[in-house]
Amino acid sequence: MGWDEWSRVVEVEPSLYAADFGRLNDQLEALLNAGARVFHFDVGDGHFVEPVTIGPIVMQSIFPLIEAGGGVLDVHLMVESPEHHFAAVKAAGGKSVTFHYEACDDPAAVAAQAREHGLAVGLAFNPETEVDAAAAAAVAAGVDLILCMSIHPGYSAQRFMPEALDRIRRARELVPEQMYVQVDGGITNENIRSVYDAGARLIVSGSAIFAMEDLTRAYRRLVAELA
Repeated sequence: MGWDEWSRVVEVEPSLYAADFGRLNDQLEALLNAGARVFHFDVGDGHFVEPVTIGPIVMQSIFPLIEAGGGVLDVHLMVESPEHHFAAVKAAGGKSVTFHYEACDDPAAVAAQAREHGLAVGLAFNPETEVDAAAAAAVAAGVDLILCMSIHPGYSAQRFMPEALDRIRRARELVPEQMYVQVDGGITNENIRSVYDAGARLIVSGSAIFAMEDLTRAYRRLVAELA
């Protein structure tokens, strides 16, 4: 299975980095009941990005609940040497893994290693990286998705960079039609439609969901903006 089976016309992906970990199971149940199916799971190593974030142990603990609800874990590795983490991601229930263009010298070789573990693959690129270079690497590697960061990776609750819209459009122009464009960072009710119109079909949102009292309403409001 892969993204063509998991993704509907567009997916709003709750970013678990912004969740309340004291209430994580309850929040996941609420979002699954609200219709969420793809959950974004950020892993930071304290090197590629400054914070050390959640990892495979947390992933393994929530995987049974997500799988029972028909959901998928989409893992974003904000780490150096991402290939060292693929086996752990797979064992913990991850279905798709995205690594950074800036973190490796040979994205095609790293993508091939991810596929050896039965994982779908994405390539992320940071705001400072040239879109054309990242897109060329994504095409050469034959990844399933290209992730355009609309914030600097590593911290939740940052504001969306407006210049990301042009970068999303450019990425959509440069990669094949079957390759998904994903966007992560600062997504709110005010900008999600613009991100969709620019060409993104996998849209990650953290604080706009988890900072709200009613997660069901927050998630459905984001989805409604795309109707």
